[in-house]
Amino acid sequence: MATTPAQGPLTGVRVVELAGIGPGPFAAMLLADLGADVVRVDRPGGVGLAIDPAYDVTNRNKRSVVVDLKAADGPARVLDLAARADVLVEGYRPGVAERLGVGPEDCHARNPALVYGRMTGWGQDGPLAQRAGHDIAYIALTGTLGMIGEPDRPPAVPANLLGDYAGGSLYLVVGVLAALHHARATGTGQVVDAAIVDGTTHLSAMIHGMLAAGGWQDRRGANLLDGGCPYYGTYATADGRYMAVGPLEPQFYDEFVGLLGLPEHADARKDWTRWGELREAVAARFASRTRDEWTAVFEGSDACVAPVLSLAEAPHHPHLAARGTFTDHGGITQPAPAPRFSATPTAVRTGPARPGADTAGVARDWDVPDLLKGLE
Repeated sequence: MATTPAQGPLTGVRVVELAGIGPGPFAAMLLADLGADVVRVDRPGGVGLAIDPAYDVTNRNKRSVVVDLKAADGPARVLDLAARADVLVEGYRPGVAERLGVGPEDCHARNPALVYGRMTGWGQDGPLAQRAGHDIAYIALTGTLGMIGEPDRPPAVPANLLGDYAGGSLYLVVGVLAALHHARATGTGQVVDAAIVDGTTHLSAMIHGMLAAGGWQDRRGANLLDGGCPYYGTYATADGRYMAVGPLEPQFYDEFVGLLGLPEHADARKDWTRWGELREAVAARFASRTRDEWTAVFEGSDACVAPVLSLAEAPHHPHLAARGTFTDHGGITQPAPAPRFSATPTAVRTGPARPGADTAGVARDWDVPDLLKGLE
């Protein structure tokens, strides 16, 4: 069903999502979580790497129609939707949308105010623009992958959170919303070129400033925030689990070493020559008890220590449970929409959109009767 008032700050905004994988669907999910009426244009047969549609929560709060863009009338159906939309999101390689007849020029001819959001890894231009790739290759070139992990081991792979979603989806959404603001003020739409290499590089702005100032070494495990500091990292416990430690400020550090039972290391915080012995002492102490025992020790303190939870454990943590950070919908435990709004609350309104299941409703609500051709 279409969105109704009080379902998020983007209620009334119409978004067309051309089906893809990874950062595009996640960006469209975020817009849908915020209340936009997102219509996903699925292709016959689905997309590569897709999971069972019933469990793909990145398609929640959306509606789906199926259009074959390679059919003679396929592009016209998408252009009909674009003519009635505020935003279009696509994640093809550069030039593919144009060849299919649904590129920015074709869409803007029908709707000059349309915000046309493009999601790629390499960007719309540059020597690698036409090359295939995935998150790990994009972040590798930005220098950010090389920052992560232990100094004597290969860089650690941060799933696809850093590139696809942080450097990709979130920057696309920021760009789309900024362009939507401009379009509503001027009546003029534009193209948003969101590249994972650009967004991920942008995320490292502070680190580049520290590097230029001499406050960051260009190697892993040698800095304040990359595991090089003994009081900013993770430690194994007696049961093979882990605690996360981060008492950077002096008052928090003092509380940390006190509760850990290492008062003799209170003055080692800024003495780099003692960091080796501090790390060994901290590791030995954490290895002497289980994760849950240490969690109880630091409970209610400002020592900036937390247990490292698994994906399955996280929803049951008392703080996250109290805030409703996770929610259950349709039998699937999943992250609740974020951030939160005082006047226009958000929610998981519908489960994952099934390909083509909403064609009749979209045809009616968006006044695009031709979507029904071939379905009678």
